[in-house]
Amino acid sequence: MVQLQSNGGGGPAPAGLAGVVVADTGIGDVRGMEGFYHYRQYSAVELAASRSFEDVWHLMVEGELPDGAQAAEFGRRIAALRSLPTSLAGLLPDLARLGSPLDALRSGVSVLGAELGWPPTHDVDAATLRSETLRLCAVVPTILASAHRSASGLPPVPPREDLAYAANYLWMLTGVEPAAERARALERYLIVTMDHGFNSSTFTARVIASTGADLAAAVCGAIGALSGPLHGGAPSRALAMLDEIGSPERAEAWIRRAVEHGDRIMGFGHRVYKTDDPRALFLRDVARGLGGPLVDFALQVERTVVDVLADVKPGRHLYTNVEFYAGVVMDACGISRDMFTPTFAASRSVGWSANVLEQAADNKLIRPAARYVGPPPPQPVPPAPRPG
Repeated sequence: MVQLQSNGGGGPAPAGLAGVVVADTGIGDVRGMEGFYHYRQYSAVELAASRSFEDVWHLMVEGELPDGAQAAEFGRRIAALRSLPTSLAGLLPDLARLGSPLDALRSGVSVLGAELGWPPTHDVDAATLRSETLRLCAVVPTILASAHRSASGLPPVPPREDLAYAANYLWMLTGVEPAAERARALERYLIVTMDHGFNSSTFTARVIASTGADLAAAVCGAIGALSGPLHGGAPSRALAMLDEIGSPERAEAWIRRAVEHGDRIMGFGHRVYKTDDPRALFLRDVARGLGGPLVDFALQVERTVVDVLADVKPGRHLYTNVEFYAGVVMDACGISRDMFTPTFAASRSVGWSANVLEQAADNKLIRPAARYVGPPPPQPVPPAPRPG
């Protein structure tokens, strides 16, 4: 673990830890100026174009892409882990009624860890922790689909071991076996969002894992970070923006008015990328393949937004980010808006797990320093006020 440099005697602390290196990792890297990111040396976009979700999952947790025999065995292994434990299955209807699907997932993961008796990561070997991550990631879609259907007054649909990850997820959400093109489109979305450097939720998972806490605790913390609208909540907000715009001819005036009022244009701009977001470019092509009125409208609005932002904010490099077309793709696949961020969590659970595994393998408690900026100490403590 690389030590975070102290700001005690230097200039101001970088806002949001921007540019501060806090760890070494072999999982992947995001190169914002190049518009490129990778998983264990392979372009994430190329992986999404040519490999299955299960193959990339294997890469993330096992460290290598599987050959044919390994892929078949890994697929069978994780498909057999999809069913909910008894206690969790009984609690999910109540959890679903108490909050959002992401709330149900966060609580469900906590129950899962308790029911399966997961010990602190500090106390388990690498093989045991890896098995725990497979169980967790396999059951997350089942938790989400069951909670979603319970909240809608529908009975849960049991998982099927004969379907691949994305197809099974759509099956459990709808009770209808999805068309191959929809399942593949969703799979591609899930692959390109599996991991993305030390984003807020991944860093949260690693901080919690560094304390030696159990896997469920680390993932619950990551889900909490993902629930924030500045991290995982933008896909549905991007579609809400399209709803407000309404039609292509209203786009320019709407966008200019939003910029003048200081409103954020959801789905545009990124903390790291200063050029095109490769995930957005890839998902734009996925959306085009699915087609439909929403896709056509999104393409028109994107062109207008980019042109307007280039005009009113020259030099800001505000390009389309992944959230804009993520919502379009998920909508075209039949996923409701309240399930956009939870579906993102299903994908990202694999990335979180890989980071927990890496953190646990060479752990040091993450304990950065803060630079005090309050009144100079020590100040005398005033006497306590007398009664009355």
